[in-house]
Parts: sequence; structure tokens; C-alpha cells
Amino acid sequence: MLDNIIRVKNVTMKFNMSNEKFDGIKEYFIKLVKRQLYYNEFIALNNINLEVERGDVLGIIGLNGSGKSTLLKIISGILKPTQGSVDIKGTISPLIELGAGFDMNLSARENVMLNGLVLGRTRQQMEEKLEEIIDFSELRPFMDVAVKNFSSGMIARLGFAVATSVQPEILIVDEILSVGDFLFQEKCEKRMNEMMEGGTTVLMVSHSIEQIERLCTKVIWLDKGKMVMMGETQKICDAYKNEAEAYV
Repeated sequence: MLDNIIRVKNVTMKFNMSNEKFDGIKEYFIKLVKRQLYYNEFIALNNINLEVERGDVLGIIGLNGSGKSTLLKIISGILKPTQGSVDIKGTISPLIELGAGFDMNLSARENVMLNGLVLGRTRQQMEEKLEEIIDFSELRPFMDVAVKNFSSGMIARLGFAVATSVQPEILIVDEILSVGDFLFQEKCEKRMNEMMEGGTTVLMVSHSIEQIERLCTKVIWLDKGKMVMMGETQKICDAYKNEAEAYV
């Protein structure tokens, strides 16, 4: 019997977008009260069904605007779908956006503790893992500097180090490995491989097909909010690359 750790059932995500421009907040509220606001409906995801088995490494590919990040945010619980449901059986460690969960006015050291608590870790766990996090991030000289002064690469290092300091049951990664120098990217991939070997289920979005081919055991291909294909990594990646070449 399959051990499904994630089940996405009939998920649709709609956003309302207004094309109107307002001269001020007063005009906005007048139209709101009079129900004269008009919206265009944007469907980011359209009836997505997905089951992920425990231990899978699932890559999500597609062009910009295909719904990849929206799907990860729904699975992470950041967004609630317009329709459908998501069933999760395990703890999630999300790496969705750089600096998510960080207070930019606090130091890196303070943010390690804060971010760990946000992820559901105890203070004792974070204190025990602090030195390991500092060593992995390679940011020891900057641990007492406010994070607002960090580069995007430094924030990525810190976020990844915290998120992977305790092995989660589910790791969600959205383009985070594309930030930073290639040596740190290799270091992150090595840690991810260790986590996979330890049984962590991974969902990752990347525009690097080579990275998807190297790390993932399964792949889904999204296009304009719809699932085009799902299956074995090389088969889906080859189909995606052939489709992309047809547009060139």
C-alpha cells in the first residue's frame, strides 16, 4: 500500500485582479460601498490532483506564471485554495521566499532563534543547533549584524541552514538553490541528498532542468495552472525540453 505523505485533491486557486485606477482611498471605498468595483479573475491553478509518496523527491517545472510557486505555497499552508483540499501527514520545512520568517531589523543570531520557533522547533533545539547552523551558513563574522544589511545570497545561506538544521519529514524548496555562489549551491545539494537518504520527502521548483534531472525521482509539468504531465523524471524533462525548443 502506498504511503502518501501529501495529497492534493481538486485544488483550484483564483485571484481577483482589478484593472481600475483610483485617485485616492476615498474613491476606492465609495466604489466598494456602491459595488462598482470590477475585477478580472485569474486562475493560477486549475483542478490539480497530486499524490506524493513518503521519500519522493518531486520536481515541479513550467514557464513563469504556470502556478509552480502558488502550488508550493498552498501545500505549505501559506495560501488557502479557492477550491479543493490538501492533506499533509508530516512536518513541513518550507524554503519558499528569501527572508520569509525573518525580521530584517534583528541580527542573524536573533533570526536563527526566531525562524526556528516559527518552524515549530523548541528554543532548546535551536540552541543545540546554533553552532552547526553558523558553520553551515559560513556567516560567523556577521551573526550579530542586522539581516537588512545582508545580500540575497547571505539571506539564502541563513534560511537554508536554519530550515535544514533539523531533518523535517517534508522539505519544500522554491528556487532557493539558484542563489549564491556555485560552491554553496553544491553544499546545499549535498545536504539535500543526505536528507533524502534519511527519508525526507522533497518538493522543489527550479528553472534549472539539469538540477531537476540530477535530484528528482519524479516530476510534474505545469502550464498556465494546469498539469500537463507527471511521471518519471527523464521522460517529463525530455518532453518539456522538446516543447521549449519548439518555441525557439
